[in-house]
Amino acid sequence: MNSLFLQFATVGLFTVGALINVPVANASLSKTLSILSQSSISSPDLISNQGLDSRLILAQEATEEETNIKVYEKASPAVVSIDTEKTNGSGAIISPDGLVLTNAHVVSAGGTVTVTLADGRKLEADVMAFGEDGLDLAVLKIRNGRNLPTIPIASPNSVKVGQRAFAIGNPFGQFQNTLTVGIVSRLDKERNLIQTDAAINPGNSGGPLLNSAGELIGVNTAIFTRGQGGGNIGIGFAISVDKVPPFLQAVREGRAPRTPPPETPVFEMENAKRIELNGPEISDILKQGDKVLPVDNSFYHVYAFTGKAGQQVTIEMNSKEVDSYLILLTEDGSELAQDDDSGGEKDAKISITLPTDGTYILLVNSYEAGESGSYRLKLKATAFSPNDPTKGLILNQEGVLENKDSVLSSDGSLYDEYTFDGQQGQSIWIRLESRDFDPYLALFDPKGELIAENDDASRSDKNAAIRVTLPVTGRYRVVVNAYDKTGRGQYLLTVR
Repeated sequence: MNSLFLQFATVGLFTVGALINVPVANASLSKTLSILSQSSISSPDLISNQGLDSRLILAQEATEEETNIKVYEKASPAVVSIDTEKTNGSGAIISPDGLVLTNAHVVSAGGTVTVTLADGRKLEADVMAFGEDGLDLAVLKIRNGRNLPTIPIASPNSVKVGQRAFAIGNPFGQFQNTLTVGIVSRLDKERNLIQTDAAINPGNSGGPLLNSAGELIGVNTAIFTRGQGGGNIGIGFAISVDKVPPFLQAVREGRAPRTPPPETPVFEMENAKRIELNGPEISDILKQGDKVLPVDNSFYHVYAFTGKAGQQVTIEMNSKEVDSYLILLTEDGSELAQDDDSGGEKDAKISITLPTDGTYILLVNSYEAGESGSYRLKLKATAFSPNDPTKGLILNQEGVLENKDSVLSSDGSLYDEYTFDGQQGQSIWIRLESRDFDPYLALFDPKGELIAENDDASRSDKNAAIRVTLPVTGRYRVVVNAYDKTGRGQYLLTVR
């Protein structure tokens, strides 16, 4: 399994999947071709064995290309980028006077909201209302908006699995009005979500999912992602258009809440079973009636244990009846590690250096939805010496962001770089602390590809932290950055 959590498709709330708390996306359209039987007389309309030089194929591709262009030209002028003090997202203008439909989590942090139109104009907007009962929708009103382009809303119950889907938004807060194309992969009627393989990435949150007529069929909201990397793996989710008209009606009638809804955890941590490191092996059964992880409808059990910073911990889940899956979290719900088959066969295993003193949460889970069966769980820890604070320490670096440092071209912020050598499968915890500026962290693999970034370690901790299992062996690059171009001052970087 690639991962067992949803991540907001937002830049800024971008704890890179570290938060499993969610209120509650690159595949092109596959072509279905009828291979005609070969005739002894060649015909330009017959598809050859290789499918080459076929007028039918070329005509189909031309038609799809024309549709892509028409949808983009029709809808993109009404797609906006949304920026707050902490987040970036996208939205769709739905009225000429400047009503914008987006996700609640894009604007729920408060502060000034700036909307960037497709023509580059930047305008301030006010949050008018939020969805209720966990509906991740919000409506903004662009100040002094007039004669603006709009996106029409499709009819409820009009979305079908297999139809084409078009997503337009501002991925990673840097590529405004990016178009991606896919299909509707699945309809989740229970949670009113549309699953699509049209690429949705951080920054796409709140942007429109469109049909071939350029009508809004959903509001892009989350991605099913791989560990701490935060990128698209072909599974994205949009709030179905079925929920939009009732929400807008509530807004018009003044019934919609003016304050953001509280976040609802995607799993329950209450009543977690207490377990001890180096304690006796635990045996239990995943079965019907257990708690269900909404992301994939798999059963799970929740355990909690107490650990110390620098402690080396190995967690093993063994089963002959289910495909084992483990997820390790901090007490506030931030992900530390997850694993499917590292224990061999279908057993799961996590080996990690604990980053802090405190309580840790362990989700014992299965790879597939509805898997039932018995399992065994073991937690082992090395002897911990409080007199050895450097145990597990890779890097402990004090530094200063100052005017002579390098400048990030995308936003003018300053940054320093550090490197360390890592091993494939190694669990790494990186933390950046500062009293002088809002810290921002980024981690790049040996090929120079971004694998993780973070702004705030948690809702209560404004320092930056990354917890990740290294994908390959080699030299990794850590970028110490400030959230914006005003950031200056001292910092402490720790890598364990």
